[in-house]
Amino acid sequence: MSNVTRSRRQVRLSRALGLALTPKAVKHFEKRPYPPGEHGRARRRTESDYAVRLREKQRLRAQYALREKQLAKAYENARKAPGLTGEALVEDLETRLDAVVLRAGFARTILQARQTVTHRHVLVDGKIVDRPSFRVKEGQTIQIKPKSQATVPFQVAAAGAHRDVLPAVPGYLEVQLEKLSATLVRRPKRAEVPVTCEVQLVVEYYAR
Repeated sequence: MSNVTRSRRQVRLSRALGLALTPKAVKHFEKRPYPPGEHGRARRRTESDYAVRLREKQRLRAQYALREKQLAKAYENARKAPGLTGEALVEDLETRLDAVVLRAGFARTILQARQTVTHRHVLVDGKIVDRPSFRVKEGQTIQIKPKSQATVPFQVAAAGAHRDVLPAVPGYLEVQLEKLSATLVRRPKRAEVPVTCEVQLVVEYYAR
């Protein structure tokens, strides 16, 4: 799939979910703040409880660019964790390596962050990790490997070029952007995670 095709799909998905998933989608969203398709401008009919929960689940899934199986597995793990299931789910997803790469400002979108990981540009405590689903633990440091830091995309990131489209660095991360290094200083808390989602509706979707 070409980058142009992927970008168009992300814009269309953004409009369908009522949520800008990429910087490019933000601009399209401003022009067309309604769902895609010929009936997109029409007022949305009263939705069933199932449809509302489904859309909220899809919104969460899209923000982390997960497959359904991945999100369902994360939900099952969160269900067994202490505390509120929805909060535990988001807090767990936020420790994924690709999510940490994005929050640190080393990439511009979650898909770009995932590619950064799979192309073996990322070190965790000095060792290459190429699994986007790897969970970063408290105290672990991620860094773009030195050889990769010399390339233009990462020099651009180190200069802070992605900060205009990303939320502020959350409190659970300590970032040295010029060194392309970040440490997870503590577990994320749901209230700090820059994700748009009514997590209780996601829980209700899976608990049905």
